[in-house]
Amino acid sequence: MPLVDHLGRPLRRADLLVEQAAPTSGSIRRPRDQDEASGLNPVRLARLLKASVGGDAAAYLALAEDIEERDLHYAGVLGTRKMQVSGLEIVVDAAGDDADSIADADLARAVTARDAFQTELTDILDAIGKGISHTEILWDMSERQWMVAALRWRDPTWFAFDPADGETSLLRENGGNVPLAPSKWIVHQAKVKSGLPVRGGIARAACWSYLFKSFAQRDWAIFVEAYGQPLRIGKWGEGASEDDKRTLFNAVSMIGTDYAATIPASMAIEFVKADVSGSHELYEKRCDWLDRQVSKLVLGQTGTTDAVAGGYAVGRVHDGVRADIEASDARQLAATLNRDLVRPLVSLNRGVPRSGAYPKIRLVRAERADAQWMTAVRTFVELGGTVGMSTVRDRLGLPDPGKGEDLLMAPAAAPAAPPPGSRLAAQRAAPPMQTRDAVDRAVAAALDENGWEPLVAPVVSGLADRLAGAVSLEEARTILADQVRTMDVAALTRILERLSFAARLAGEHDEDLA
Repeated sequence: MPLVDHLGRPLRRADLLVEQAAPTSGSIRRPRDQDEASGLNPVRLARLLKASVGGDAAAYLALAEDIEERDLHYAGVLGTRKMQVSGLEIVVDAAGDDADSIADADLARAVTARDAFQTELTDILDAIGKGISHTEILWDMSERQWMVAALRWRDPTWFAFDPADGETSLLRENGGNVPLAPSKWIVHQAKVKSGLPVRGGIARAACWSYLFKSFAQRDWAIFVEAYGQPLRIGKWGEGASEDDKRTLFNAVSMIGTDYAATIPASMAIEFVKADVSGSHELYEKRCDWLDRQVSKLVLGQTGTTDAVAGGYAVGRVHDGVRADIEASDARQLAATLNRDLVRPLVSLNRGVPRSGAYPKIRLVRAERADAQWMTAVRTFVELGGTVGMSTVRDRLGLPDPGKGEDLLMAPAAAPAAPPPGSRLAAQRAAPPMQTRDAVDRAVAAALDENGWEPLVAPVVSGLADRLAGAVSLEEARTILADQVRTMDVAALTRILERLSFAARLAGEHDEDLA
C-alpha cells in the first residue's frame, strides 16, 4: 500500500531528498531587498492590504517583516510571545503501551531532542505575525533511516495562495506557482483571528499602529531638533543685492546647526526666545498609547510590558491572560507538528501504525507533573482506575527503561485485611504457629504430642532423680549420655526426613495453602 500524506497525496521518496525551495540568484527566490515601510502612507497601506486579500500578498508580507525590524516595541512583544511558546517543554506521548507505539514515540523524541529544534520552533512561529509560515523539511538518509537534518525557514514572499480557495499554499517559480511537495513542508497557520491565512496574523492590525506611530515619531524628531533653539531673524539694509540676501539666509541657517556664521556689517541677525515648554509631551503620549494597543494585540495585556499604576499585582493578573494565549499558541503549534512532522516521520521509517494512531507532541509547562498530580493518579488507581505506564512516564519526562537495566521497584505492600468472618481472617487471627505451607505443617506435626513426646519420654524418665544424686560434673554428664541412648533414633530420623522433604517441596514449588 503506497504511503500518502494527510491530504491523501502519494509520497515520492526521491522528491523528499530534493530541496524544493532553495534560494538562487537567478530565480524569484533570492534574498529579499524589498522595502515596503519606506514612504508608507494611509493610501498606500490600504491599497497594499487590499491587494493581499486579492491574491498578491508579497508586498504585505514584506511590510510585516519590515515592521518587526523598525518598530522596537512590536519586535519586543512579538518576540516574547514566540519565545514563550518555543521555550515550553516538549513532550511526546506514545499512542499506546505496546512496543510498536513506544518505538514510534522514541523516533519522534529523537527529532525533538535535537539542539536546533527550539530555534526551528521560533521560525515556525513566524506565523503569529504574518498569519502563516512555511518551513521546509530537509530529510537525511545517510544512516539508511529517514531522519530530519534541518527544518529550514523560507521567506514568506516566496509563496502565494491558490486563488480558488485563498488558503492552499503554492511555491512561486519563474514559470508560475507550483504545489508544495508532500511531506516536505511544515505549513503553520496561526489563527489569531478567523478568516483567510493572510488575514489571520497580528501584523495586519499592527501595521496601522506602526503607520500612525511613524508619523508621531517623525514629528517628534523634528520638534526635538528645533526644541530650545531661538528663532533667528536676519535683516538687511536698503540696496542689498540678491547675493547679499542669500549670504544672510545661509548665515541664519548655519547658526541653527554650527552656531557660527559671518555676515557683512550692514546686516543684522535678531534672536527671538523659543517658548514651547510642555508641548513635547504630546508626541510621547501618542507613541506610548499606540504601544499599549500593540501590547494588547500581541500579548492580550499591558501589565507586563508597560509602566502602569498597580505595579506587581497588575502584572500578575495580566500575566494570567497571557498564559491563555500561550496555551492556544502551543496547541496550534503541536497540531501542526503532529500533522506535518510526526506523521511522515513515522510513516517513512516504520509504516502506517496498525492502530492508525500516531504519537502526539505536546508543549507544556515544566511544572505539569507535581505532587498534587501524582497524588490524584495514585488515588485514581487505588479506586480501581487504570493508567497507562507510558502516560505517567511521559508526564514525568522519564524515558522508557532499557533492556536489562536495573529498575527501581516499590516496596512490597502489606496484604489487605481480609473480610471479617472469612477463613483467611480466622487463620490470621490464630496463634503465630498457624500452619501455612508444607514446612509449617511438618514442624507442627513434629511438635505435636503424638510426635515428639514418645521420643522424649525415655530420656526424661527418672532424669531428675538421677541428676540429684550425682556428686560431680563428670557423673552428671555420664547420666545424661545414658538417658539419651534410650531415645528411638530411627523415629527421630524419620521425622527429620519429613521436615527436609517438606522444606524442599515448599522451596521448589512455592507450595502455600494460605
